[in-house]
Amino acid sequence: MQPILDPILAPFERLVVDAGYPGEGGNVLDIGCGAGATTLAMACRVGNDGRCVGLDISQPLVALATERAAVEEVANASFEVGDAQAYAFEFAHFDAVVSRFGVMFFDDPVAAFANIRQAARRGGKLAFVAWRSPVENDFMTTAARAAAPFLPPAPAPDPDAPGQFAFANGARVKRILEASGWSSIEVEKVDVQCRIAEGDLMTYVTRLGPVGAALREVDRATAEKITTVLPAAFAPFVEDGEARFNAACWLVTALA
Repeated sequence: MQPILDPILAPFERLVVDAGYPGEGGNVLDIGCGAGATTLAMACRVGNDGRCVGLDISQPLVALATERAAVEEVANASFEVGDAQAYAFEFAHFDAVVSRFGVMFFDDPVAAFANIRQAARRGGKLAFVAWRSPVENDFMTTAARAAAPFLPPAPAPDPDAPGQFAFANGARVKRILEASGWSSIEVEKVDVQCRIAEGDLMTYVTRLGPVGAALREVDRATAEKITTVLPAAFAPFVEDGEARFNAACWLVTALA
């Protein structure tokens, strides 16, 4: 999915790199780096005297990111497999820590951000983006609403449980960072217009998120019913060969 996802999320990559940029020659950590797009962008931004390390729990994604760094000849980017909540970071090593939608999944977010803070030097930057509420991101919940009549009733989600919308409450995000020792915390609303080619839309909505997970579990007849209704559900977003939607997120910054 990397060739589809990176263009959709490119505007957020720029937001995070701009907000977290520590200056030429800086040393940066990218949490939940995925296939490496943000890590590579920041590595290029800090220059050859700087370094950017991407960390992710997924071995396949880290392998892909490492391959991309080699192909694109970004020698000052490297990637490691690990969970930032418990990873044994070198103390006070990084000038900045960034993340593009990679920090909403910790079992204990206070412990995770405290551990991450230990990895940052005094005065080091933190900059990440996280999704706001499902209500504000109607594109991202359209597939689940369309598929709901064909699936067993889902229990009401715990809004604070790890997951895509775990940081929907901006006040909670600020409390987590305060409790984990960060300062000068800013939680800013950001709305970004995103686009996805119409030809990629159904691949995107049937392979990712809760509907993607459900389609891997249900019988063939149910899967066909769901995939049949999805194009109509997304029709309001499609114009001139692409789906366009507003992505509502927080841009969060702080200092160690």
